[in-house]
Amino acid sequence: MAAQLRVFPASADDEYATQKPSVRVCLGELLPLIALAKRRNYLWLQDFLDDEVCITPDLYEVLRAFCTYRPSA
Repeated sequence: MAAQLRVFPASADDEYATQKPSVRVCLGELLPLIALAKRRNYLWLQDFLDDEVCITPDLYEVLRAFCTYRPSA
């Protein structure tokens, strides 16, 4: 027997839509999880693609430099 799905309308006070960032996580813990989810194409990751993250200025500069880095052949 096929599973029946129910659709619920989003309420105005949906707690997930209004959550404020409050959890600190080390980048070393976060990156492997995100990489695995990306590699395996987990759909839930797409729900967070528009979320902003706060990083330190030095990491931002390293990432900017890395984006323009072209390894020589």
